[in-house]
Amino acid sequence: MKSIGSIFLSVAIAILMVACGGSGKKDKGKFAPPTKAKPLTYEEAVADWKNQKGLGPIKHVELGEIDPELAKKGEEIYVLKCTACHAPDKEKLGPAPTGIMERRTPEWIMNMILNPEEMAMKDPIGRGMLVKYNTVMANQGLTEEDARAVLEYFRTL
Repeated sequence: MKSIGSIFLSVAIAILMVACGGSGKKDKGKFAPPTKAKPLTYEEAVADWKNQKGLGPIKHVELGEIDPELAKKGEEIYVLKCTACHAPDKEKLGPAPTGIMERRTPEWIMNMILNPEEMAMKDPIGRGMLVKYNTVMANQGLTEEDARAVLEYFRTL
């Protein structure tokens, strides 16, 4: 006579097989896994730069007329934190910000300032820049307000 433990074990295994689809039948296509979109290449992302917002906290930036006081604060931050690797109008260890508003969205720029490590690893444009400059931009620990000020300064270049 079987023990209650072995009967319980047999019932538990049967329930698990049914619950996990262990019937032996395969319903091909009935529950197809979701497909992931192929990530953009650097070239595709650059060509589509107006739609690239990057990875980070900034989802939308509203731009109006240039705020001279905010731009001045941004210039001070830029001089203090960024000039070791960036020059306004020529490449150094990183790209020049002059004309960046014609190459990147405000959201992308601010996300790159605030989240450079993830941008370099996961964003297609950021990965391309990592390859080109062979370095990840240093995270300067700026606040969103500081990054917005730097963006405003970039708008004046």
